Amino acid sequence: MRQSPGSSRHRPSRAALGLLAATALVACDFTASGIGGAYYAPQYDYGEFFAATDGRSFQVVMSGSPFPTLPADEVKRRLLPILQANKPRPNLTFTYQAPVEVPRPNYRLVLVFDAGNDLTAERVCSGQFWHKPPVAGRPFNVFAVYCRDDLPLSQTTAWSDATGPDDSRLGPLIAQLFLVVFNDQVWRRRLLGPFVRR
Repeated sequence: MRQSPGSSRHRPSRAALGLLAATALVACDFTASGIGGAYYAPQYDYGEFFAATDGRSFQVVMSGSPFPTLPADEVKRRLLPILQANKPRPNLTFTYQAPVEVPRPNYRLVLVFDAGNDLTAERVCSGQFWHKPPVAGRPFNVFAVYCRDDLPLSQTTAWSDATGPDDSRLGPLIAQLFLVVFNDQVWRRRLLGPFVRR
């Protein structure tokens, strides 16, 4: 049985402390890398994510390119094994391929690179994307949204000075991104209101 959601004054759990330590390590190793604030819908449930993806394919929808000097298809091809190598806990297989028939519910991870400043997670889950004008040398920047049908269940951003898919800074950042988007500790820190900030 789940415990009642705790208040923000409760002492952090060991898992939460571990997540904080991992964040600190990322900040130390990659001074120009980081994870933004995360938001979780009241409907977000890590157990639901685990049950929906464990032992199955999990679709990634990618919009834009983090490395515009490279062909978009090449970037997608080279990023997929990095996503897989740093996947969250379920035994899932990331895929770009959309299902032949859209399942209900339709779970997916949407990665929008160089997202427009006014792009919301609700629009992302409804299939609407727009981007900032391309600028050569702009750092890696991604808006990550975990969707169930048209509902954004969780969202965050990540950025890095990584210069290409083979940059060694990218893998650890992706791993940290997944820890935040697919957070198994949200229910412990649930606050009043429609969303809870990490």
